[in-house]
Amino acid sequence: MSSEAYGRGAGGSADHPATDQDDAPDAEPAVASIRWMSTRAAASYLGVTLRTLYRFIDEGDLPAYRFGRVIRLRQDEVDAFIAASRIPAGSLEHLYPELVGGSRSRNGGAPQSQPRERPSGPMTDHG
Repeated sequence: MSSEAYGRGAGGSADHPATDQDDAPDAEPAVASIRWMSTRAAASYLGVTLRTLYRFIDEGDLPAYRFGRVIRLRQDEVDAFIAASRIPAGSLEHLYPELVGGSRSRNGGAPQSQPRERPSGPMTDHG
């Protein structure tokens, strides 16, 4: 057999024949590449402070990895955290009061504010 039969001319060896992937310089690796994010980038991506991001990590809600003195997060895990954090419809009713008659006003159900009365008489500084 010739050496070309096992693909040695294309990067293979007698024990491991070359594949089409060996010939393509821009071929995707067999394992999907990991997209790493810095803590600052992840906090910005989530719209939270670094302190809040570190709390998510410390409480085990968001996985992170330490490489020496550097902490990195996988973007796919940050995206999974976002998906898991979705608020189901109807679960926030305790945060806004129901109005009489069950209808909501234009301001989203917030109580109507009454105009403040201004004190009468001269303004004095009691300080």
